[in-house]
Amino acid sequence: MPAKTGIYGAGDIYDTIYQGRGKDYRAEAATVTRHIRSRNPEAAALLDVGCGTGGHLRHFADDFDRVEGVDLAEGMLAVCRREYPDIPVAVGDMRALRTGRRYDAIVSLFSAVGNLTGTDELDATLRSFADHLEVGGVVVVEPWWFPENFTADHVGAAVVTVGDRTVARVSHTVRDSDTASRMEVHYIVAEPAQGAEHFTDTHVMSLYGREQYEAAFVRAGLTVEYVPGEFDGNGLFIGVKGGDL
Repeated sequence: MPAKTGIYGAGDIYDTIYQGRGKDYRAEAATVTRHIRSRNPEAAALLDVGCGTGGHLRHFADDFDRVEGVDLAEGMLAVCRREYPDIPVAVGDMRALRTGRRYDAIVSLFSAVGNLTGTDELDATLRSFADHLEVGGVVVVEPWWFPENFTADHVGAAVVTVGDRTVARVSHTVRDSDTASRMEVHYIVAEPAQGAEHFTDTHVMSLYGREQYEAAFVRAGLTVEYVPGEFDGNGLFIGVKGGDL
């Protein structure tokens, strides 16, 4: 299955990797919640766009009255539904959300926006977010790397064991063009009953500049603030919807 659909079709393996590597979803969700509350103290409804297997969403559910998630990958959502059956999630495209509801906060974490292509798609995404926000609502976006701080020819490696499953992940990331990176990833997944399986995956991610993110927020009618150093990555963009939209 992973060989045909990639890692996003294998939510259990994805979870094994990040659980084994110690990704602190709870702390990250708390940081995002703090930023939301500082701008909208009464925020009650949150949408997680690109929610994956629900790592952040499960913690947002402790802090907001209503939480929902959308993701393009059914293989990720299947795990989220199984593990957190009380949290509604659905297949959805961040470029053209159609939930039929509005929210006090919309978040998109783990650099999901890096999967967009070109500034038109970035604009469409931020406009889609703004259209689903209540007045005073907050958008929080975790970006992929900027062109100036992207590290070309980076090799990453990890071997983790969770329960009976061991996963080895080795990646090599290059600059694919002036505006994108390309990451080639090799996985070996081993379990006692199934033996070992190898598959590969490729992730092409847009290298939007800080000014491109900020311009997309502004064009969507949102304020924008860049907050570096909050995550083990490239910071956060935070915007608020005004009352004139």
